[in-house]
Amino acid sequence: MPDDGITRHAKNSKLYEPKFPIRFVTAASLFDGHDASINIMRRILQSAGAEVIHLGHNRSVDEVVTAAIQEDAQGIAVSSYQGGHVEYFKYMVDLLTERGRPDIKVFGGGGGVIVAPEIKDLHDYGISRIYSPHDGQSMGLPGMIHDMLERADRDLGEGLPTDLAGLEASDHAVLARIISGLELGRLPDNLLDALRAATEAKTDVPVVGITGTGGAGKSSLTDELIRRFRLYSDEPKIAVIAVDPTRRKTKGALLGDRIRMNAINPENIYMRSLATRASQSEVPPATPEIIAACKAAGFDLVIVETPGIGQGDAAIVEHVNVSLYVMTPEFGAQSQLEKIDMLDFADIVAINKLDRKGALDALRDVRKQVQRNREAFDLSPDDMPVFGCMASKFADIGVTALYQEMLNQFSKKGLGSFTCSIDPVGSKLSEPGQAIVPPERVRYLAEVTETVRDYHKTIAEQSRLARERQQLNETKRMLVEAGQGADTSDIDTLITKREDELDPRSHKLLESWPTVVESYSGDEFVVKIRDKEIRTALKRDTLSGNTVPRVALPQYEDHGELLKWLLKENLPGSFPYTAGVFAFKRDGEEPTRMFAGEGDAFRTNARFKMLSQHSDAKRLSTAFDSVTLYGFDPHERPDIYGKVGNSGVSIATLDDMKVLYDGFDLCDPTTSVSMTINGPAPMAMALFLNTAIDQQVDKFRADNGREPLEEEMEKIAECVHTNVRGTVQADILKEDQGQNTCIFSTEFALRMMADIQEYFVRHRVRNFYSVSISGYHIAEAGANPISQLAFTLSNGFTFVEAYLARGMHIDDFAPNLSFFFSNGMDPEYTVMGRVARRIWACAMRFKYGANQRSQKLKYHTQTSGRSLHAQEMDFNDIRTTLQALIATYDNTNSLHTNAFDEAVTTPTANSVRRALAIQMIINQEWGLAKNENPNQGAFIIDELTDLVEEAVLQEFERIAERGGVLGAMETGYQRGKIQEESLHYETLKHTGEYPIIGVNTFLNPEPEDEVVPELQRSTEDEKQSQINRLREFQARNEAACVPTLARLKQVATDGGNVFAVLMDAVRVCSLGQITHALFDAGGQYRRNM
Repeated sequence: MPDDGITRHAKNSKLYEPKFPIRFVTAASLFDGHDASINIMRRILQSAGAEVIHLGHNRSVDEVVTAAIQEDAQGIAVSSYQGGHVEYFKYMVDLLTERGRPDIKVFGGGGGVIVAPEIKDLHDYGISRIYSPHDGQSMGLPGMIHDMLERADRDLGEGLPTDLAGLEASDHAVLARIISGLELGRLPDNLLDALRAATEAKTDVPVVGITGTGGAGKSSLTDELIRRFRLYSDEPKIAVIAVDPTRRKTKGALLGDRIRMNAINPENIYMRSLATRASQSEVPPATPEIIAACKAAGFDLVIVETPGIGQGDAAIVEHVNVSLYVMTPEFGAQSQLEKIDMLDFADIVAINKLDRKGALDALRDVRKQVQRNREAFDLSPDDMPVFGCMASKFADIGVTALYQEMLNQFSKKGLGSFTCSIDPVGSKLSEPGQAIVPPERVRYLAEVTETVRDYHKTIAEQSRLARERQQLNETKRMLVEAGQGADTSDIDTLITKREDELDPRSHKLLESWPTVVESYSGDEFVVKIRDKEIRTALKRDTLSGNTVPRVALPQYEDHGELLKWLLKENLPGSFPYTAGVFAFKRDGEEPTRMFAGEGDAFRTNARFKMLSQHSDAKRLSTAFDSVTLYGFDPHERPDIYGKVGNSGVSIATLDDMKVLYDGFDLCDPTTSVSMTINGPAPMAMALFLNTAIDQQVDKFRADNGREPLEEEMEKIAECVHTNVRGTVQADILKEDQGQNTCIFSTEFALRMMADIQEYFVRHRVRNFYSVSISGYHIAEAGANPISQLAFTLSNGFTFVEAYLARGMHIDDFAPNLSFFFSNGMDPEYTVMGRVARRIWACAMRFKYGANQRSQKLKYHTQTSGRSLHAQEMDFNDIRTTLQALIATYDNTNSLHTNAFDEAVTTPTANSVRRALAIQMIINQEWGLAKNENPNQGAFIIDELTDLVEEAVLQEFERIAERGGVLGAMETGYQRGKIQEESLHYETLKHTGEYPIIGVNTFLNPEPEDEVVPELQRSTEDEKQSQINRLREFQARNEAACVPTLARLKQVATDGGNVFAVLMDAVRVCSLGQITHALFDAGGQYRRNM
C-alpha cells in the first residue's frame, strides 16, 4: 500500500505527559456511532492519565455543564452531529460563562459533519478545539487526545476560594472548588478551621456510606434512593460523593457513577466523583473534610459511595452515621459470608438483583449470617436489616423498604428530620413480577444453536442416504444390463434399508424435483390460487437476443448433492428460504425504499412525492429528527432548537403526522410506510394509525356528506387495521446495545412493544410489522458484520420468547416481526440475508413449531453510513453502489441507498436523486439483476454462508452463557464487544493498515481548496412554525389532555395495555407530554458504561 503520509503522521504524534491531575467530562449530544466514538475517546483519555466522568449519549448542554462545574473538570469533550451542533456548542460556552466557569475548556468533533466555516465560527466563539477528519488524518487518535490534554492541563489548586461565603450560600461551583482544594491538600489552614467550625453545629446531618461488591448495582441503588427521598421526603438537599479507584499504572480513572444517575438533575442535588489517586484505601484521605464541606454548604443528607470491593474492606464505616452494604445473590458458598467484613459493621444490607436465580436462598443465608455476627439469637433472621431489592425495576418495593429503613435508622440515631409521605410498605423484599424472559427459558439461544446444528447433521445424513440409494440403484441397473443381475437380493435389501431411513420430507423433495424443473422450464410459471391462474414470466431477454432465466436451477445429477442443496438452499420461496422468502420479486415494485426526513412535515411530504413520482408503489420511509427520536417536543432552548427538523423531520402531534402523509392513501396496497423512530415507537405507531383512520373518515365524509355513525366508525377502523402496510423500527434491545434512542426503562419499553403486538393480534393488523429488529444501528455503533447479525437475530429470538411469555401464539406475532441490516464492505455482508433467513426458518420450524408464514424472515437493507467519508465524498457513491449490488443479489426485501453527502449533511434533493439512481440502474440496466438468484451455486458464497452461520451460532452460545440477551446486556457484553470492534476499525483506519481510498490512501496529489458542500438544514421559519403549531395543538386540547394523561399513567401503573390508551392519547396530547407522563409511570432509561 502506498504511504501517503497518514501512517507516518499517526505514529509520530507527540504524546503529552500531564503535569497535573486532569479531569474531563465526556458525552455525546446524540447517539449510536457518536456514543461509540466518545467511548473510544474517553478510554484513550483514561489510559493517558485523565480522570474521566463519562455521561453517555443524548446529554443536554445543561447536564454537561452542570456535571463539569460540579466535578470541577478542566475540560469537556463532546461528540456532536449534523443539525444543531453549532447551537449546541455555543450554548455550552454561554452557559459556562453565565455560571462563572468560562475557564473550563470545550472540545468537540462530529466526524466531518461540522464543516470548516462552522469550525472557524465555533473557535472564534470560544470553543477550544473542534477536531476535523483532517486532524484525525494528521494527528491520529492518540494525537488528538494528547492535544486535548495539553490544552486542558492546569493546576486546579490555583485560584481556590478565599472564604466560605459562596459555600454557605450553597453555590455548587464554590463547593466543587473547595473539594478540589481538599483533594489536593491545598486548602489554606484558616479555611480548614472555618470549615470545621461551620460544621460543629451540624452533627445531626446524616451521612450514609454505601459500599459493596463490584457490579452489585450500587450506583443504580443510590439513584433510586435519591429518587425516593425526593418523592416522599419533600425534596431535601442531598450531596453525593462517589469514589472510584485510580489505575496505578496509568494514573487515569473512570469515574463511572454519574452516568447511572437519573434523579440528580435538580438544583437541590449535588454530585461529585472522586478518584482514589495515591490512596491505598477505597476512601480518599480527604473524605472527612469533604463531608464537612457538604454539611457546611447546607445539605440535609450526605451520601458517600465507595468503589466496588471484594469481601474485606470496611473503611467507610468510621466516616458515616449509617452504612449500607450492597451485594448480589452470587456470593458463592455460604462460608464466603463469614469473610465479608462489612456484614459485621453494616447497619443495613441490601441484596440487589433479586430476580436472579437462587436469590431467596441467598437472602435467607445472609440474614442468618448477620444474625450470627450480631449474636442476635433472640430475634428471628427475618428481623435482621437485610433487604432484597431490584434497583433496575421501576418503583421497586424492595428499594422503597430500604429507603424507609434508612429513615428509621436516622430517627433512632437522632439524625435529620425527614418526613415520609407514604405508609410503611410492610415488606423487606421486592415483589416478584413477570420476567420478560422466564428464568427457565434463558437457554433459548443455546437451543436455537442446537436446532440449527442438528438440522445440518440431518442434511448430511439424509444426503448420504440419498446418494447411496441412487448408487445402489445404478449398481443394480448396471449389473442387470451386464447380464449379472440374476440375484440382486442383497442390493435390494440395502436399497430398502436406505429407502426406510430417508425421511418423508427427503422422499418428497427428490420425487417432486422433476416436476419443479419442468415448471421452471417454460416461458411462464403458472400457479392456481382459489381457481385463479397467476402467471409469472420466467425469461428475460438481453440485447444480444439471449434469454436469462429469472430463477436459475442447479444441474445436479447426484441425488446426494441435489438433496443437500434442496435442504440447505432450495429455490427462492421454499424452505429454508436461504435464497429468499418469495418465489419471485413482485413485478412493478422494486425493493427501493428511500428515506426522507427534513425540516417540517410539509417539506418532507414534498420530498416523499419527489421520490415516489417514478414508481406506482409508494414506499414512504421516514427519518425523524433527534428531538422527536427522544420523545420531546420542539422548544426554543438552544440545544433543542438547533436540532428541530435537522437530520430528520420534526413530528410532535397528530396534526404533523397528517401533513407528513398527506396525498398518500395509507390503506392502498401499493403504499407502505416505514418509521425509524425507536424509543417513542408506540406513540408514532398510534399517530400513524389515527392518521390512516382519519384519512378514511375524510373519504367517508366526502362520499356521504355526513359524519359516520358509531358502527360505521368501527368498520372504518377495522378496514384500516386490515390494510395498512409497513413497519415501525422499535427494537429497544439494540437501543441499549448500540446506545441509540433509549428513553424508557428496558422492562417498560419491552412491555409497551408487547402491548402493540397484542393490539395487532386483537385487531387483525397482519400487514404491518410491529417491530423492525435492527442491526443497522449496531453496525453504525461499530460492530463488525458477525456481531451485527448475531446480536440482531438474538434480539429477534428474545422478542419471540418475551411474547410467548405474555401468552401469545407464535403464528399470531412472528409474521409481524421484521429485520433491518446494514451492508458494508466486508465479505461477510454478501451473505447476511442468506444466513439470517436460514437460521430463522430452521428455528421457527423445528424449535417453535411455527407455520410457513412465520418461518419467512423479511428484512430491509441500508447501505453503510459508517463507510460514508467526509474526504473525497464523491467516492462514497462507489461504495454505496457495491453495497446495493450485493444486497440486491442477496434478495433483500427492501433497500435504502445512502446519499454520498450524508457524511456531512442531511442529503440534498440532488444527492438523493443520485442515490436513487444507483438502485434504478441496478434494477433496470444491470444485466445480471434480471436473474433473481445469482448468488446460488457460487463456491465462495456457499463457503461464506456456512462460515458466517457458524460464527453467528458461536456468538449465540456466548450470549446464552451470560443468561441470554438480557443477561448479557446487564453485564454490558454487547456494548463492550461493539466498542472493541469499533476501536479496532478506527485504529486500523488511522494507522493506514485498513485502506480506505481517498481517506488514508490514494489521496488526491492536488487537493482542491476545501469546498463546503450544500448543507441541508431546517429554516428558521420551519422551526418557528413547528413550535407555534405545537402550542396551538396543546391549547386546543388542553381540557382533554390532563384527564387523558392521568388515564394513561393509571393504565401503565396497573399493567393494562398502554398502546390501546395511546390510540386515544395522541389525539389530544403531544409527543413530549406523553413521554413525560410515561416516565412517571414506567421509568426512564438508565444509561450505562
